Amino acid sequence: MAPTDKDFLKSLGLPSLTVFPTATHFDFTQAGRRVLIIGPMGSGKSEWASRIWRDGEVARRKGDAVASLTTSGEVDRRHLFYVRSQIDRSRFRDYPDNALPYRGGYVECGENIAFIKDSFDLEEVLAQNRSAGTIIIDEASFFDERLAYVVQNHSLERGVQFIFPTLILNFRREIFNSTARLILDTATDVIPLTAYCEHHNCLNDAFYTYRYYLVDNQECPALYFDPLIIVGGDEERVGAVDPNYAARCDEHHYLPGKEYTFLHLKPLGERAAGGDEEPLRGELRALKENISKSFLYRHMEERYKEAIYMNALKSDYLAEKALIYLFSEQNVIGEELLVRLTYQLELDHTYMKRILNDNLRRVSFDQRPLVMEV
Repeated sequence: MAPTDKDFLKSLGLPSLTVFPTATHFDFTQAGRRVLIIGPMGSGKSEWASRIWRDGEVARRKGDAVASLTTSGEVDRRHLFYVRSQIDRSRFRDYPDNALPYRGGYVECGENIAFIKDSFDLEEVLAQNRSAGTIIIDEASFFDERLAYVVQNHSLERGVQFIFPTLILNFRREIFNSTARLILDTATDVIPLTAYCEHHNCLNDAFYTYRYYLVDNQECPALYFDPLIIVGGDEERVGAVDPNYAARCDEHHYLPGKEYTFLHLKPLGERAAGGDEEPLRGELRALKENISKSFLYRHMEERYKEAIYMNALKSDYLAEKALIYLFSEQNVIGEELLVRLTYQLELDHTYMKRILNDNLRRVSFDQRPLVMEV
């Protein structure tokens, strides 16, 4: 039986210690791995990916014998390439354009970096960089589902390794989306990371990403039906429009409005899709103009005793967010009804268009539909 780290330390005469698994350098000899680096925001996913990048720089200085171990045909896994989403470009604005950034530092990637919008762009990057054998794809859950199988094919057929520093759980503590589910299904390795809970009275491990707004210097949790993707998270944002993100433990991850979404909001959307639009229109009008008249307000007053939950009602665009959720995530209402309700209720279609674009659901609000006054 091979000696363990603990056996080795004991042989040196050291006292009994708690020995954790050795943090090893990245293995570039294995072809076709698909490695997930997961954890909440702030857990060090991108920093871990930067360590792999630096390991590649060291490995490339080795001789021909090493090259024979890390090469499959034209692919050399010591040659790394970094891919980011175009919609995530606003993060780390103070860093160079060619950086693999993380909180507190970065590594420069030279020309081995690309910003893409979807899996078709990824295929072009792979075609133009045939020798790159380790591809780091940042926040892969932002892309379309097809990406999981583009990755799997290049992995199995050409021996390319893929690294995914990404959120697998969204702010609702659910699998981020169907892309995240497919990436998880097709992965070969998972490296889970945690962070300290960022609540000011807690030092527990955080597994979850928490979304909140900072309104009147108060923490306002995002409601369950907040849009899935709102880009941000690396600088504090003040106000009711743009959210902040933090790592939180189970106790301090607040998520109001989940029961309301399925008890009230979704059934109202289903009725509207079937032709009975007035109940949904009335709820959206209350969310926009008089929150205390809404099902949401009454539901939360009954369910939640802590004030922080009611703070969730202080964020802006509640009606817009509810309508976006029914259209883009639940597919309960169609585009024609979405646009018509937006104009009938004078909702902010500029905000809605931006959020829908970020969530890969493009809708044109440019041509005002013929609507009856209601």
